[in-house]
Amino acid sequence: LSVNMYALTGHKYLELAFAMSLLYWADCSPSPQDDLAPLELQFHSLDFRNVLHWKHPHKAVKNLTYSVQHKIYGDKEWTNSEHCQGIRLLECDLSQATSDPREWYYARVRSLSSEGFSSWVLSHRFYPQWETNFSPPQIKVTVTGRIISVQIRPPRTPLQGQRGSRIRVTKLQKLTFRIYLLHNDVEEEVYETDSCSKELVFEGLRPKTTYCLQAVSVTPRSGHKSLRSPSTCISTH
Repeated sequence: LSVNMYALTGHKYLELAFAMSLLYWADCSPSPQDDLAPLELQFHSLDFRNVLHWKHPHKAVKNLTYSVQHKIYGDKEWTNSEHCQGIRLLECDLSQATSDPREWYYARVRSLSSEGFSSWVLSHRFYPQWETNFSPPQIKVTVTGRIISVQIRPPRTPLQGQRGSRIRVTKLQKLTFRIYLLHNDVEEEVYETDSCSKELVFEGLRPKTTYCLQAVSVTPRSGHKSLRSPSTCISTH
């Protein structure tokens, strides 16, 4: 539409301006499919298992499916997320697609029904190194006389190394491990070790006494702590 606005005066100018404003609002009004868009996109990450979650749209529709795309922050092109095209689940595991913990990522989701596609809904910008939480390490406890030895096994990521085994989280993130020694539910000793140490030894304990041990993963930079592991109890001789 090409109009010489300067050639119009008075009521003709007002009528044209009103008509153009109606066209503007018509172009910008939401499409009927926007009420099918997924809601509340959010990454949940544990041990670098990065899973995108969302909720059903407000409008109830049968046979609704979802498709997911992802990209690295700064890239122009989006990539279809493997195993997350035309799914009915409300989540998509993007661990492989977001495997570099020092990159920023985006994801987006749209729904498909008999009424058509919804618009794409964008996630927040996701940074795995800052946003992942960690599990406590596994511990294996043995006793020799009045000495208790604790073997520490860091949690593992869902990512596989060259030999096919899952990579330890300590390959991607520096952690320390805090070991609690308890007797009658009272902490008697707390020991903190870096991720390079695989064994702790508690010596000089009371004979014929039952001790319980718990473990926690700690992120040194932030101070964030995992939940405590279940108690592992053992008796000295």
